[in-house]
Amino acid sequence: MIAQEEWGTFRYRGKTLDDILSMPMDDFIKLLPARQRRSLRRGLKPEHRKLLEKVRKARALAAQGKKVTIKTHSRDMIILPEMVGLTIQVYNGITWIPVYISPWHVGHYLGEFAITCKPVQHGEPGLKATKSSLHIAAK
Repeated sequence: MIAQEEWGTFRYRGKTLDDILSMPMDDFIKLLPARQRRSLRRGLKPEHRKLLEKVRKARALAAQGKKVTIKTHSRDMIILPEMVGLTIQVYNGITWIPVYISPWHVGHYLGEFAITCKPVQHGEPGLKATKSSLHIAAK
């Protein structure tokens, strides 16, 4: 996680975070890679609109000093500049994974930061292994 003090060094395609936040959505969409650009030009899905409304409400409440938890199943939502600074809990199929949105996440998908499958950990036979791997060949 990158500290907020280092956000001043952030650049996305040559634009600072303040520049991106102040530009219209159409201009921001032109900066994105092709897949994200196509997705946003086609319009947001209803569940994405609902999430964006929650984000805007959370921003308003954060300005008042209140803390709001945002939970979502929308792993295919593109992280927009207005989400920066919030913690969004993304469902990975088992639990809710808190994802703190920093400027470096802009343009990525929420699902990229909530891994759905556990990494494989190989060990000695019998430890974290199946019963079939208990057999050790005798030489």
